[in-house]
Amino acid sequence: MINLHISTSSSENTTDIYDVIIVGSGPAGMTAAIYTGRSLLKTLLLEKIGSGGQAALTELIENYPGFPHGINGYELSQRMEEQAKNFGASFEYADVQKITRDDQGLFHVHTESREFLSKTVIIATGASPKKLGIPNEEKFIGRGISFCATCDASFYRDKVVAVIGGGDSAVEEGMYLTKFAKKVYLIHRRDQLRAAKIVQERAFKTPGMEFIWNTIVEEVKGENFLEAIKLKNVKTGETSWLEVNGMFLYIGLYPNTSFLEGVNCDEQGYILTDEMMRTNIPGLFAAGDCRHTPLRQVITAASDGAIAAYAVEKYLEEIKG
Repeated sequence: MINLHISTSSSENTTDIYDVIIVGSGPAGMTAAIYTGRSLLKTLLLEKIGSGGQAALTELIENYPGFPHGINGYELSQRMEEQAKNFGASFEYADVQKITRDDQGLFHVHTESREFLSKTVIIATGASPKKLGIPNEEKFIGRGISFCATCDASFYRDKVVAVIGGGDSAVEEGMYLTKFAKKVYLIHRRDQLRAAKIVQERAFKTPGMEFIWNTIVEEVKGENFLEAIKLKNVKTGETSWLEVNGMFLYIGLYPNTSFLEGVNCDEQGYILTDEMMRTNIPGLFAAGDCRHTPLRQVITAASDGAIAAYAVEKYLEEIKG
């Protein structure tokens, strides 16, 4: 509802108007807050769950510059949040449900409890894990099906788990799970992994990790908790049941952009921007995993956030002039 024209008396009270509201506190959002705060812009960052986004759920981030031995994702997220707050950015927990724009060009950010006003908005809502879409899947989410090994690995000590996927996240989290589980099956629908070569090499050498190729999961079953998954070989069509205590899904992401209307997105829902992170709506910017981009990493999200913040500052100068 970005293109909706509304009027409200609170728009006249400039003390309640932010220079920028950032929706989402992953690496993109927090980097943007660091830059806008440092530029002395009145900044509010809204987050519905907790700082860090998907990065905070990662056990070890090895490819973020400045940490030769890697850094825990949660720790990195906490450092980013502290840095943004040190530059004056305000944080508030709220679930943004829609964003409208009035005839004065002000954005109204509507949450479940109140409304915030801002001259500009940066959407940095990231992306969420995809599900398999198979029978009984919803029943066992939180009861054997998980999307975060860092969060839930300790529940599977000395148990058998399956990891679904073949990218960096699947392989890295699978290796992490071997510290707890007695057996980790990595199930991939192709005959080779998509993960970086160095990650693959480590995985193939990891004790307790077994690879099942050319296979998908068709169904899950159990009583109160997950007990087994039905596998299908995509080449032979052969099916079988594998007894597991847990299943971790890393099969891709979808953008958290469903609350937006009037913003140009690609066919998957990722926001389309130019090189300055500008959307088709003046004053509305996007950064990080929620936008159309060839690479979704902590470092690229942080870069997006910095560029978006710079673009916000230039936009505010233009409208002021």
